[in-house]
Amino acid sequence: MNVRFRFAAIVLAATSLGLAACGSSYYIVKDAESGHEYYTTNLKHSGDAITFKDGKTRSTVTLQNSEVTEITKDQYGASTGAR
Repeated sequence: MNVRFRFAAIVLAATSLGLAACGSSYYIVKDAESGHEYYTTNLKHSGDAITFKDGKTRSTVTLQNSEVTEITKDQYGASTGAR
């Protein structure tokens, strides 16, 4: 029974990691004031502002007035050079 328990634990862990990897979202954030475009995988909302880490420069950006659009992983990779 110990072998079955270990096998089940390994399968559960692998499945959880696989689902987490597939659940990533990719966004393009356009600054309404300047028109500058940023790319990110994580957005934090605080009132009217959003904060995120730019995929190109790796800097943290906070915008008050922005437009957020979800994009594909391929679009994100092509724009940021990420694989």
